[in-house]
Amino acid sequence: MEECIITSITRKAMLASFRKEPTLSELFMTYLVTRSNRIEEDLIDQLFNSSEKRLARLLLLLANFGKDEKPTPIDASISQATLAEMIGTTRPRVSYFLNKFRKLGLIIYNGNIEVHRSLLNAVLYEKPRLERDEKPTE
Repeated sequence: MEECIITSITRKAMLASFRKEPTLSELFMTYLVTRSNRIEEDLIDQLFNSSEKRLARLLLLLANFGKDEKPTPIDASISQATLAEMIGTTRPRVSYFLNKFRKLGLIIYNGNIEVHRSLLNAVLYEKPRLERDEKPTE
């Protein structure tokens, strides 16, 4: 989480800005399409993946995997309860899966969460490592 400033802009002023600044218009449209795609991916994830895979995907997103730069550690201020809300499960299940990921060497979890590339491979290639252990009931 970062500090930010929120500004309100009227529809009329925004449309005028789009006409005056085509680059702004292009950036805004790119943002909207990207956001729409992310919402669609989240819905598909919620419908078709287990809570374990949803957590793995969320950790990869929070660590900025797939970006040009090196993955960043996930701040400890994101609690297990928050992670649980984000993937639609309970805090004990998130705790269980985080411990499991740590034991499998997919993450380092000691305050901050450091995500390893092996978690990405486990999700992408659906290696049985994620589903191997018996899961607690939902």
